[in-house]
Amino acid sequence: MVDDLTKKTLSNIPLLKTKAGPRDQNEWVNRLKEEYKALIAYVENNKENDNDWFRLESNKDGTRWFGKCWYIKDLRKYEFKVEFDIPITFPATAPEIALPELDGKTAKMYRGGKICLTDHFKPLWARNVPKFGIAHAMALGLGPWLAVEIPDLIDKGLVKHKDEKES
Repeated sequence: MVDDLTKKTLSNIPLLKTKAGPRDQNEWVNRLKEEYKALIAYVENNKENDNDWFRLESNKDGTRWFGKCWYIKDLRKYEFKVEFDIPITFPATAPEIALPELDGKTAKMYRGGKICLTDHFKPLWARNVPKFGIAHAMALGLGPWLAVEIPDLIDKGLVKHKDEKES
């Protein structure tokens, strides 16, 4: 059920080993190291393949993540704030990724701008605990969501390029 491009993307993201969440103190530090290594590998691979589409950073504890993601359509870059918290039950529970400025603009979103990943991503995540992490959530969750939703929102006029917005 997974297409070749997805398989290739996944093969370039290291799988994680440590089954630990924010409550697991010392083990959480090990998990965070694995998360950063996987994210760095994914971002570097994206850059090599001219597919750079997000930046993330976290708070000191690694429990709150924020940054920017973007989508390019018709040679125009549409940029959005991205944020999420690591659930207390992580990695058994995937993070809920939010794009707050798009809140209410699509039915495939929950309150607060949290993107809907229920049907496709969450079952895949559940089958891959603890191997999947933040990089996998970006690659298999946010990336496909952006690719489907943003062009539609642009075409409907619900998302405007920064140059089109009122001065």
